[in-house]
Amino acid sequence: MHAQSSGNVVSSVESQLRAQHPAEALRTADAALKQAPGNANLWTLKGIACSELQETSAATDAYAHALRLSPDNLAALRGAAQIFDQEHDPRAVPLLRRILALSPGDTTAHEMLALNEQRHGNCHAAIRNFQQSGPALHQHPESMAAYGSCLQNLGDTQQALAIFQTLAAHFPQLNFARYDLAVILYQSRQYAAAIQTLQPLLDSGRADADTLSLASQAYEAMHDTPKAVAALREAIVSDPSNVNLYNSFAELCLDHDSYRVGIDMINAGLRLNPRAASLYLSRGLLYAQLSEYTKAQSDFSTAERLNPKQGLSAYGADVAELEKYHFDLDHSNAAVAALKAQIHQHPDSYLLHYLLAKLLSMQGPQGGPSSMADARNQAEIAVKLKPDFVAAHDLLARMELEDKNLKASAQQSREALQYDPNDRTAVYHLIAALRQSTAPEDRHELKAMVQKLAVMEKTSLNTDARAKRFQLVEVPPPSTRGAANSQQR
Repeated sequence: MHAQSSGNVVSSVESQLRAQHPAEALRTADAALKQAPGNANLWTLKGIACSELQETSAATDAYAHALRLSPDNLAALRGAAQIFDQEHDPRAVPLLRRILALSPGDTTAHEMLALNEQRHGNCHAAIRNFQQSGPALHQHPESMAAYGSCLQNLGDTQQALAIFQTLAAHFPQLNFARYDLAVILYQSRQYAAAIQTLQPLLDSGRADADTLSLASQAYEAMHDTPKAVAALREAIVSDPSNVNLYNSFAELCLDHDSYRVGIDMINAGLRLNPRAASLYLSRGLLYAQLSEYTKAQSDFSTAERLNPKQGLSAYGADVAELEKYHFDLDHSNAAVAALKAQIHQHPDSYLLHYLLAKLLSMQGPQGGPSSMADARNQAEIAVKLKPDFVAAHDLLARMELEDKNLKASAQQSREALQYDPNDRTAVYHLIAALRQSTAPEDRHELKAMVQKLAVMEKTSLNTDARAKRFQLVEVPPPSTRGAANSQQR
């Protein structure tokens, strides 16, 4: 085939594709390739025709052939990259990078590469490419959601919020757009705004279990427990096999001292999910609060058997041990041994180290000459494994205070308050340490802490009253649909 006639054939195939006749274009390209098998443009056009005919495998082969003949063929690179991208095939990434090396201003390639980077957890690279995707980004909800998610993951909450607000405004008909915005509002502690965002879904009856669960969390954060319970119960009815929903209900019950109601709901969940280890763990914690330690231990053991790698069942069991054997040295020695065995299996568990530290500190001198040193060491390991673990900082502050290490105690309390400004225990310890100091700056801080404690005590009275006002009460007979209601007292 002469060069002129080859060019004419390419033009003919392109015309057939523009006229949306891919089958005709494929026949023309195949016929021409028999005469000119080394023509990369024809192979590329064949790939385009096969793609439009949904013949993905043939299209991929045609593009690969074109790229072997002409590695920098942008049309073939784009066609192959699009197929791989649609299939979430990682082979799209090197092709997209080649496209951008040849054409740095290709906004579509930037957007496709950004999505691929986001799927693989490479948020820094994803954000750079999203930022170079141009105005078209705001017309693609999946891309906007991925962009916002990456911004949030990297701590740029304000910019992420702006992206999700734009997404919800541009695509109000998309449920996930509202949900994603509500999530970031909730995480930003804008609970009323989160509810307002979800309200159209809640009112329309289109809310799924995730939406209802999020609404429940926002209501509870606003201290509207009746609505929190109602939303969570509706979520459970909507998705009765969702184990996480039952566990969330158990958390509500723990917060409001409504342990029997929580047990009833967990029982309903276990009827549908009899092998869910986390449900046994939740029920065990509820039983432990009722001092029904035999039942609690049985549930913790079942959870451990169903999911030996979980480890949390051991945490729960040890919590029960601490409560059960608080003043019984013989039993606490057994608990120490059990905890050390658990730590041997789970050396990176900050909670196990903390529980051992707490138990050793409770034993005091009766535990032996090295007991307190071991307790301090275990608490320090817990803090190292989880720097924001407030309870471990509080424990260290108390032990340092008892040993008259006032500066060390004050520092641990300050660190606890950095993570939880409302940690009353840390305020107590810090006041106790500062009272024994004569430094002017410490006296100034002492005055501020005393004022803070007064405010906290007043707030605590209001909180206790609210917790008693809204307790969950049993509604017999228990069932998935009506295991519990909220009652105003």
